[in-house]
Amino acid sequence: MDLNTIERYRYARTRGDLRLEPGERVVAGGTWFFSEPQVEVDGIVDLTTMGWPALEDLPDDGLRIGATCPISVIATMPPRPAWRAQPLFGACANALLASFKIWNVATVGGNICRSFAAASMVSLAAGLDASAVIWCPDGSERRSPVAELITDNGANSLADAEILRAIDIPGTSMRSTTAFRKIALAELGRSGAVVTGRLEESGSLVVAVTAATRRPHVMRFDTIPTADDLHERVVSADDFYTDPLGSADWRQATSAVLAEEVRTELAERAGS
Repeated sequence: MDLNTIERYRYARTRGDLRLEPGERVVAGGTWFFSEPQVEVDGIVDLTTMGWPALEDLPDDGLRIGATCPISVIATMPPRPAWRAQPLFGACANALLASFKIWNVATVGGNICRSFAAASMVSLAAGLDASAVIWCPDGSERRSPVAELITDNGANSLADAEILRAIDIPGTSMRSTTAFRKIALAELGRSGAVVTGRLEESGSLVVAVTAATRRPHVMRFDTIPTADDLHERVVSADDFYTDPLGSADWRQATSAVLAEEVRTELAERAGS
């Protein structure tokens, strides 16, 4: 789309370049930004020239994903034996239902910062207990669990001029066994409900519900719960919503079914 309000476009190469003038917005891939009118914006600051590594190793098998990392990179990461959670990356990337052109341009950070309920990178980050590394305009840095960063469908707690630098996934999550379920009303439609499960080496289970709710819901259990316990936790979420792609009661019911499938799969894999 032609954005006829844009008067200037500059490339950020240092942290100082991220100080925004009135009317400026930062973009990475820009696949959403350039798809709709941006009448309140007259300047663009491009993050892709910051030179942030797409992927970096963290201690104890952890992983840092740069905010400007294209989704195609995480979908095609070389496998590592210790990263038992790696199949979740491809599953969440495919949940985006985007062409290879979008995959190669859209970024992990952009998908999270747009914060749509069906954002597949939010599903990934919430399911793996990822932390957002946020650069503040005063030069400091803060962190927030990605699951808590999202406050509503299309809204988050980033303050003005704060920049998502990276998301950090702990090694305990990367070494976990994972499961994934998704449903949509149309075969190639936007996700109506996404449920991820993570069985940690300690035996604890983490189940995350996204897309069906306005914000991520992460449920933690010391051991694999009973079907009834899990069902009660899932359906008690208070923000299942209705839109043209699904009613709130359908999203609630399907999330419970998908969560039980995840629980059953991980229980079977734990006993094998």
